[in-house]
Amino acid sequence: MTRMLSRGAALCKAMFSALAVFPSVHAGECEQFAGFDLPHTEITIAQRIAAGAFAPADSDPAARDALSRLPAFCRVGGTRKPTADSDIRFEVWMPESNWNGKFLAVGNGAWAGSIPYAAMIAPLAKGFATAATDVGHQGSAINASFAAGHPEKLIDFGHRGIHEMTVAAKTVIGAFYGSRPTRSLFVGCSTGGRQALMEASRYPEDYDGISAMAPANPMVGLMVSSLWTSSSTLKNAASRIAPSQFALVHARAVSACDATDGIRDDIISAPDRCRFDPAALRCAASTADPGACLTDPQVAAMRAIYRGPHNPRTGESICPGFAPGSEKFLSVQTQGDHPFPAVLSYFKDLLFQDPKWDFHAFDYDKDVTQAMQTHAAIVDVRAAGLDSFLAQGRKLLLSHGWSDPLVPPTISVQFYQEITSALPKSRTSNARLFMVPGMGHCEGGDGPSIFDATSVIDAWVDTGRAPERIIASNPPGSPKRTRPICPFPHEAIYSGRGSTDAEENFHCALR
Repeated sequence: MTRMLSRGAALCKAMFSALAVFPSVHAGECEQFAGFDLPHTEITIAQRIAAGAFAPADSDPAARDALSRLPAFCRVGGTRKPTADSDIRFEVWMPESNWNGKFLAVGNGAWAGSIPYAAMIAPLAKGFATAATDVGHQGSAINASFAAGHPEKLIDFGHRGIHEMTVAAKTVIGAFYGSRPTRSLFVGCSTGGRQALMEASRYPEDYDGISAMAPANPMVGLMVSSLWTSSSTLKNAASRIAPSQFALVHARAVSACDATDGIRDDIISAPDRCRFDPAALRCAASTADPGACLTDPQVAAMRAIYRGPHNPRTGESICPGFAPGSEKFLSVQTQGDHPFPAVLSYFKDLLFQDPKWDFHAFDYDKDVTQAMQTHAAIVDVRAAGLDSFLAQGRKLLLSHGWSDPLVPPTISVQFYQEITSALPKSRTSNARLFMVPGMGHCEGGDGPSIFDATSVIDAWVDTGRAPERIIASNPPGSPKRTRPICPFPHEAIYSGRGSTDAEENFHCALR
């Protein structure tokens, strides 16, 4: 009899918990968070936002239309101070009705410095309680000086800020709905992708599923990579490559390598098999228009960009180079008289702490060693560190555009290969990599690049079935085209029948 009563009590408790996930939320409850007590936290925002009423002054103009369509939600914001020098601002948005019972956090870009409202829109509209943070400082995303002389702020940026936001968000969500989330997901690209990997590595209990797109990891290696890319064209006037010349190289590379996947569709789908040499565009002695070809110094610069930085003493690769197909937008790293601002700031303000530092003087041997010894342990993620996360059955969705001009795509290939070689298959089955042909950095490019990473990782966690293909499409306003993205090392192979613009005419297989 006692056992029956115990089982009955347990059943009632389970039913109550299930019902408590979707309680009735009444307008005005949100304001009660003004006095909410959280360790080392000050709540600074507690307000109900009416449907379509949220319009921050500094929001991206492109996001304003989407903001106007948001449902009513409870907005809670605060500041976490795990150390005396910490100042981690965060916000939690919770739908007033139709909460799906889940929590989804979003990541930042570059050096962060603000709460990414635009990234919070889609999750909230889908019914998620969502959260984001500035990871501990306020300012420009291309300025690293916030961490100079402030080691705790660098730790907050490196990994602690996202975790602190996560702990706070789960507590706030639980208090608002009367039940903690049934599932927690993290979605990020670039720096957000690195944050995603960092969460899986350092705080494996925080999230059930993680989507890391184009992760900027290892961050120190990427700083060196970008400096190398900039320096290859900025070292002297003869090496400079104009945006129009990058476009010229891109067109020739696509022409040379488009058909390596068996069809011609203006997409380099297999850049790892592309053998394009920019010397094909070398200027002839009689060339009248130097902008329609490459000089010898420009050819050397392009070859260096494809090759990536190497140690001059040992010849060892420091970071992979950029893939053929990325040329169209590489000019973002090579214009003006200085390297990419976010990278220049790292070396000038953070590593060397010298406002007069000259990027021409960088030593790709000893200076790389100094950077690794100083910062890698704080901001970089090792593949082996994901062991605990994957061993618990949590899911990792990796994705990267093959034409990324900011984070070399082979970095993600190497990271995934390190996962599969360092960990047992029982772990690695919980991680998959999807390389997207023609896609740039986080979006755009020559190929279909729009897909819903949130739905993919959510379904994977829900069903336990790893995605076998992801359907990508062109952005609105572009010619209609869909393609399957296949789990690496599989590729999308055309069946030989039907339109090459329709995903159903492709299958995923090893080539």
